[in-house]
Amino acid sequence: VSQGAESQSVDGGTAAAQPAVSECPVPLHERTTVMLRNLPNDYSRDMLLDLLDQEGFKGSYDFIYLPQDFKRHAGLGYAFVNLINHEEAMRFREHFGGFNKWRFSSQKICEAAWGAPLQGLEQHIFRYKNSPLMHPEVPDEFKPLLFKDGVRINFPDPTKRIRPPRMKLSATQAAGASAGAGGEENSAPEEASEA
Repeated sequence: VSQGAESQSVDGGTAAAQPAVSECPVPLHERTTVMLRNLPNDYSRDMLLDLLDQEGFKGSYDFIYLPQDFKRHAGLGYAFVNLINHEEAMRFREHFGGFNKWRFSSQKICEAAWGAPLQGLEQHIFRYKNSPLMHPEVPDEFKPLLFKDGVRINFPDPTKRIRPPRMKLSATQAAGASAGAGGEENSAPEEASEA
């Protein structure tokens, strides 16, 4: 499975699914994007940024994306972090593989794997600059971020019209809607995948 199978995916994933690993076409010695899995779901993007900085990685990453459930305002348990070079990415993977010193009590043990299929800052910028996640109606806390020398910078302007994300109905809600019960929208936006 690839990152395209992510849960809050505007590309059609489900809120319960996590992306699985796929082969990465980028040679190992050039990889800079790490996928963190088994993050506490209550971690916000800001909490994750604080954690990365407190653990000695401030200024070492240039992209971060923590997919979240729009309605619950909760993380989906994984994130993508692009480091500024391969050496920092290796240090990052080593540090966060097996990490369990969360801000609050959690049994989760972090896994750090190479991101796939996207690797490198340019691929992430290309993937997200025209994404519905970047639409003005989407709150900032749900958007991927770019950094330069540890300071947040703006995403490049989109090259085409950005559509607002569509919300998908959960299976239960869709069944209720088709039965005339008028199901409520699921909290998973249809766009946020890596692929």
